[in-house]
Amino acid sequence: MTKSYHVAVVGATGAVGTQMIQLLEDVTFPIKEVSFLSSARSAGKKLTFRGEEVVIKEATPESFAGVDIALFSAGGSISERFAKDAVAHGAIVIDNTSAFRMHPDVPLVVPEVNPEALRDHKGIIANPNCSTIQMVAALQPIRAAYGLNRIIVSTYQAVSGSGIQAIGELQTQSQAILNGEDFTPAVMPVKGDKKHFQIAFNALPQIDVFTDNDYTYEEMKMVNETKKIMGDESIKVAATCVRIPVITGHSESVYIEVEQDNVKVSEIQEALRTAPGVVLEDDTANQVYPHAASSAGKKEVFVGRVRHDLDDTKGFHMWIVSDNLLKGAAWNSIQIAESLIEQEII
Repeated sequence: MTKSYHVAVVGATGAVGTQMIQLLEDVTFPIKEVSFLSSARSAGKKLTFRGEEVVIKEATPESFAGVDIALFSAGGSISERFAKDAVAHGAIVIDNTSAFRMHPDVPLVVPEVNPEALRDHKGIIANPNCSTIQMVAALQPIRAAYGLNRIIVSTYQAVSGSGIQAIGELQTQSQAILNGEDFTPAVMPVKGDKKHFQIAFNALPQIDVFTDNDYTYEEMKMVNETKKIMGDESIKVAATCVRIPVITGHSESVYIEVEQDNVKVSEIQEALRTAPGVVLEDDTANQVYPHAASSAGKKEVFVGRVRHDLDDTKGFHMWIVSDNLLKGAAWNSIQIAESLIEQEII
């Protein structure tokens, strides 16, 4: 008899939680029951799943009784508060926050890169940062074929990465500027955020707060998570993360240095063309390349503008784009759940 699963979504009304629920409609495994959990403020509201209304419940330790898979995307403090309760009730937690990503006993997984790490879970599996996910998914086939020594990435990240409130802020500011009206940027709830600049018609070279080394936490997430996912502390990684006035779709300019000599651009392109979850869009003669608007609503990672560095024979540049709410969050979480079941880990 085929097993069916009880799946809970924590943070069901948020930007990522909403995407998770939509994706669960079409998963490859059978679902016998869903639980949509949120704060007390949203409890009692109704969401639709597969044509039926489901009442949102307040997340409590007892909410996870009978749950097989718990998808968390309600903020790190909520994950830290309830994840262990979910595990104690027998659920496997797939956490989309930063709460457990660098914990040595928690696998950090992108299914196209390191699905084998799922077998080491102890109840909690971490979903990486959105900007890290799309980058490593694109670089893994290159690394597998030609080795990888260095990564330098500059990101151009959509405001939806900060949540629904940030989307509204961008829309409000943009309209105010177009109408010639004055406005005061709202202070977002970010710890240590002493200033808050306008995002409309602007580019902000700060995502999250700064660390002691003058890199932001977002940048250090990319550095540390890349090494953990790829299982290689020797890879040199540097990141600069920028917030831009785009609602959906993170873009990245990525420079890499491979290990092998005499690798051709066509070989890099072929590795990308045949990689799972990656779409190569690279025909500059006809202005074919990925961009944020065309990635929105799609699950894949898109790569283009692959070219040799002008000075380093082992160096290559490329442009990587993906929907940060899908592959960068909700879809990667769903893929982890599907991989757990495919590998018969759950």
